[in-house]
Amino acid sequence: MEEVKWKAVVEGLLFASGDEGLTKKQLAHILEVDLNTIDVVIEELKYDYENTQRGMMLMRSGEIYQLTTKPEHAVYFQRLMESPQASRLSQAALEALSIIAYRQPITRVEVEEVRGVNSDRAIQTLVSRGLVEEKGRKEGAGRPILFGTTTNFLTYFGLSSLEDLPPLPEENVLGEEEGGPDLFLRRYSASPLEE
Repeated sequence: MEEVKWKAVVEGLLFASGDEGLTKKQLAHILEVDLNTIDVVIEELKYDYENTQRGMMLMRSGEIYQLTTKPEHAVYFQRLMESPQASRLSQAALEALSIIAYRQPITRVEVEEVRGVNSDRAIQTLVSRGLVEEKGRKEGAGRPILFGTTTNFLTYFGLSSLEDLPPLPEENVLGEEEGGPDLFLRRYSASPLEE
């Protein structure tokens, strides 16, 4: 495979890895190439980002490489964050939000146990939108972060308190049978938050 194609693949992998980024060893393993090839590809990508008019840059933090926005464009990203969110939440984010709303405080792992899938991105979205926030740390191994809803959550869904959430049927354990998070989603499907 040509180095040009490797650059495109590495760029895509770094984009897909988001905030977690990837190490050179991880990239070499995924592409099934040696570290020297990865070094060349990383240097070419770095050169491209530094010497062309691009909105992204390649950043190294310890052994981790990731794509990030350029600091000189920060004012525009701040405006974006301050503008009203007209976009809708994904189904995954709505599911995670309903689980957090009913079971708070709750850890990410506990949300994933109910959903049955990874919920990192969904929870990150909810935190960035101000609908969910850290509520402390759970006692025990690793002291995982506990999440709960915010006052923005109440405002978005027209609730005065969490007691206004629709009750779950007694026989259903949240998410295990028909009705769990979907009950909340059906009631509030007309909200301004959509995909």
